[in-house]
Amino acid sequence: MFGVSTCCLHHKPLPAALDALGTVTDTVEVVDEGLHFLDGPDILETFSFRYFIHAPARSVNIASQLGPIRRASVEVIAQCFEVAAEVDAGVVVHPGYCAWQEERDAAIDQFRRSLGELKAAAEELSVTFFIENMPNWGHFFLRTPDELTLIDGVGLALDVGHAHTNGCLEHWLDCSVAHFHLHDNNGDADSHNTVGDGTIDFAPVMEAVRRNHAVAIIEVATFEGAGESIDALRRL
Repeated sequence: MFGVSTCCLHHKPLPAALDALGTVTDTVEVVDEGLHFLDGPDILETFSFRYFIHAPARSVNIASQLGPIRRASVEVIAQCFEVAAEVDAGVVVHPGYCAWQEERDAAIDQFRRSLGELKAAAEELSVTFFIENMPNWGHFFLRTPDELTLIDGVGLALDVGHAHTNGCLEHWLDCSVAHFHLHDNNGDADSHNTVGDGTIDFAPVMEAVRRNHAVAIIEVATFEGAGESIDALRRL
């Protein structure tokens, strides 16, 4: 039931990270950035994991009003889809943001345009992707469930830590969820703590995971914390 994100080993080369994760899980979500950037499927194909991929997000904004940036962001994610297709991986995508509240409506239009292009790319490659809810960060989209209509039927990747920073986790848990990210915090920062090292009640979270028959990815800051989180969640 539990996979682990490579974010807990982001400081190690991807082959070393995958070697280590093989001792605790058979399902891995690769964060496609930094030392774990994927320019092809070769490294992934040397392991036997069930894979998910977190598409690049740090330099990407699919809601940008700047046309070249929006188009490049879609292209980067579409390239991630190509790698995902080779290893039968689902892909997690961030929804983007507006730089100024005054341009929110225009940014929503750009997001919807990008989403249509990503749907077409995913369909061509037979790839499934999910849009992830965002933490309490400025003008990012999909911070609360009332924005679910923005993703137009694409599956939701529910990040419970993000939801907790916005004070609405219980409402997100009532939604249909295709994919989960699990980590803890105290509600004031997206700290990616070990499960139990924060104020999230994971009992209803695990009920939602079971109800949705979804994969749950442990997305904590340390490798030791990943193992401790798996142990804590199994006790639930």
